Amino acid sequence: MRAAPNAPAFGTKRFLPLGTDTRFPHPTAKNVMADIAPPAAAPHRDVLLAAIAAKRAKIGVIGLGYVGIPLALAGAAAGFPILGFDIDAPRVAQINRGESFIRHISSEVLGAVVASGKFEATHDFDRLSEPDAILICVPTPLTRYREPDLSYVVETAKAIARRLRPGQLVVLESTTYPGTTTEVLKPIFEAQGLKSGVDFFLAFSPEREDPGNPNFATAGIPKVVGGDGEAALEVADALYGRLVARTVKVSSPATAEAVKLTENIFRAVNIALVNELKVVYDAMGVDIWEVIEAAKTKPFGFMPFYPGPGLGGHCIPIDPFYLTWKAREYDLSTRFIELAGEINTAMPHYVVDRLAKAMDRDLKRGLNGSTILVIGIAYKKNVNDMRESPALKLIELLEERDAKVGYHDPFVAMIPATRSYAALAGRQSLRLDAETIAGAECVLIATDHDAVDYALIAKHARLIVDTRNVFARAGLTAAHIVKA
Repeated sequence: MRAAPNAPAFGTKRFLPLGTDTRFPHPTAKNVMADIAPPAAAPHRDVLLAAIAAKRAKIGVIGLGYVGIPLALAGAAAGFPILGFDIDAPRVAQINRGESFIRHISSEVLGAVVASGKFEATHDFDRLSEPDAILICVPTPLTRYREPDLSYVVETAKAIARRLRPGQLVVLESTTYPGTTTEVLKPIFEAQGLKSGVDFFLAFSPEREDPGNPNFATAGIPKVVGGDGEAALEVADALYGRLVARTVKVSSPATAEAVKLTENIFRAVNIALVNELKVVYDAMGVDIWEVIEAAKTKPFGFMPFYPGPGLGGHCIPIDPFYLTWKAREYDLSTRFIELAGEINTAMPHYVVDRLAKAMDRDLKRGLNGSTILVIGIAYKKNVNDMRESPALKLIELLEERDAKVGYHDPFVAMIPATRSYAALAGRQSLRLDAETIAGAECVLIATDHDAVDYALIAKHARLIVDTRNVFARAGLTAAHIVKA
């Protein structure tokens, strides 16, 4: 979700922490009791901890997308009042009507929470002074040079800083390189005259959403928490301890940031390995999918990863390069990570080459002027999430070779605007029927949604290129199915 705009300053009014008795001077003010007053952090911490324990603390969630919405719902389910922020006014209105735009979160669920009064969305960032805890869930993409783009995080931090009041907790959830929380956010906040760990609390807790996975809801996924100081760690852990089943406290925000990068780099590197094995084994006439199925019967020392047409989603294709960039500050190179990135980035090119060779061999024609039907353009099965989908790259590569490309996706009726594939925006999903299938020289399986009639495709397609092994898994065999 995009970050907050440069809205005008909220003003000069300073806010007292929740529960402060206004009949007496503020604890941090100079007065006759100054010599016996406790350190400023103590009352702010204690008041916030009491509000969290009583579930009176209001939680603000910035960025109402695939991370922010589930987090907001988890907070509401735990009994906290939630105020969501997003600069997309139509989306805010849609949420306040109880209408979900995320396939795996039903409008019934969202609508019930909104109707209960526990969850409200707004695009008015002047209201950032209201929440007692602010959770930042904005994108952290890459620039065109594959370097970290923290513009959404920075602009959001500036918006918070203009309204930051004593006693608030601010937590960054967006994936980033170690040091971002204390090196980037902290100076922005402290420039307003408040001190981290004393006047406000700052922490990092990486999101761990797996969109569309019914086995792992937000509340059931352990939450790693790192605070800027003991007080920040204590209040952040107290908050998340009431939202999820288990928290994992670590020594610093940088450690928590490194945890998330390590998780995603682990996946990216292993997917690259199995993608490379696919290319090698294919040249040898060995089926990588059969190899993996047999290898995973070993009860120790092996973890199955599966090949595909390229990496997708907002995390795996992007996050490893945040560490690569940061490592250069220490005169270190991350050759293994960068090699994995090269392999994964090359997979769409490999798939298109395999498709072209199959057409030449089986249909005696080239890509030029051919009609290709792509099945599934979401980045993974059974979701409508288009972020970094390799299917978009496949379409681009096919059209660069003068093929005519259409797509069918049961969950993506129209391709949304994206930064990298603006020319594809507005294209609509085709109806999947015998005529559409037979009208294409080749059907390319890019994403293996369950809600697709693969038997119909097998019956009417002239040539099928399957990047997900979906036909073998469904027990559908035919001479015109090629794995890629």
